[in-house]
Amino acid sequence: DIEVVAEARDGREAVETARSTAVDVALLDIQMPVMDGLTALAELGRAAPGVRVLVLTTFGERDNVLRALGHGSAGFLLKDTAPQE
Repeated sequence: DIEVVAEARDGREAVETARSTAVDVALLDIQMPVMDGLTALAELGRAAPGVRVLVLTTFGERDNVLRALGHGSAGFLLKDTAPQE
């Protein structure tokens, strides 16, 4: 029941794509080229406030989780999270 409507090679492209494409949910990593995921998350909040963002990453340090949630992330998952979670 998921339709992928766009893909982005980096954080900057993710923000630009969300401005021009009807996106409901964006999936970001913390470590992304050009613009990291946390900066892209903050930019998305300004550029496309209706987009819900989920951070999926290998960088689960407490500071990253708090920064992501503070920038408005709808959720934060580690890449090794079990599918049922």
